[in-house]
Amino acid sequence: MPESTSPSPLLALSGAVAMSSTADAASVVAAHYGDLVAEQRMLAAGRAIVDLSDRGVITVTGPDRLTWLDSLTSQSLTQLEPGQSAETLLLDPNGRLEHSIRLIDDGVTAWLLVEGSQTAALAAWLDRMRFMLRVEIADVSAQWATLGQLAPADASLLVAPAEPNGVPLVWRDPWPTVQSGGWQYALDAEHPGADFAAVELLIERSRLTEVATAVRAGDVHVAGTLALEALRIAAWRPRFGAEVDDRTIPHELDWLRSAVHLSKGCYRGQETVAKVHNLGHPPRRLVMLHLDGSDALLPGAGSPVLLEGAAVGAVTSSARHHELGPIALAMIKRSVDPAVALTVETEGVAIAAAQQVIVPTDAGATAGVPRLPRLGAVTRPV
Repeated sequence: MPESTSPSPLLALSGAVAMSSTADAASVVAAHYGDLVAEQRMLAAGRAIVDLSDRGVITVTGPDRLTWLDSLTSQSLTQLEPGQSAETLLLDPNGRLEHSIRLIDDGVTAWLLVEGSQTAALAAWLDRMRFMLRVEIADVSAQWATLGQLAPADASLLVAPAEPNGVPLVWRDPWPTVQSGGWQYALDAEHPGADFAAVELLIERSRLTEVATAVRAGDVHVAGTLALEALRIAAWRPRFGAEVDDRTIPHELDWLRSAVHLSKGCYRGQETVAKVHNLGHPPRRLVMLHLDGSDALLPGAGSPVLLEGAAVGAVTSSARHHELGPIALAMIKRSVDPAVALTVETEGVAIAAAQQVIVPTDAGATAGVPRLPRLGAVTRPV
């Protein structure tokens, strides 16, 4: 969380319950406002906003900003037009995820929307990488706040976004469709992400009080972050603050779908991205679990996923969905048979879990290179 962030004015609304020990880390925004099911339904219909003011905002200005960011990260950004949205990843030299970035450019400034916990480290790293390029980096989280909404085709924005340079600061999640240069490993013809029309909009942080007043007057409805998490999980949408650990590569989360351009120029970690995609397989795979709800227990992040008593992975996110019931995302070993029954252990209870495949066991190896005989092997004539 940005150090300058204090409890949001929306946390003072009637019924607000603060976040506890989750990916959001600090109790500065509301987990819910007293009715989890109603909040999910309003959010899914485009009739409620979510307070995401604990998220971070970094600006990059200067004429070299897009080419510079393009050279550092996984997405192609050089042709980004004012008002367009993009998602990109910063990887380490071995292709492991270090940061995820949601980006809007308004023709003057690139606005980087990030997890609150990422903000200081990412801003510092970017500042060190400027060299002689014409770019300036600033952490502006103390001045700008993020609000979330789902905006299906018939929905309008519920709060007017800021327009400091004449372009509305609205980030539209690219997750609903495979982006140009991207790749989807999920085999489902009807990907649940197609209906996840998430947007994030920026407003001046001082306007949060105005938004809270509008909610009290009944002019705007509000949902908690748990509602957004439930819809995100159902859409198989990865989140850096939940699904990523120090070993994660994008392939394991099917994140090539929206945040990686496979034919752009060089960037840090590109060799691993290309090698795993073309020749190898990711060592782990993201799966959605449909959980038995008879014990009324919801396993938290880190709860072990077991196969015949042996750990094969861990839960990364979980929620009670208004239609699907208790669900979770989990990272498990690639070799786990998609047909086998799993259990999740929490509070000493083993909860039955049915897999729904997101990343299949054979993801990767798209080049179709035939296996060559090992050195010294004798091949038989046909």
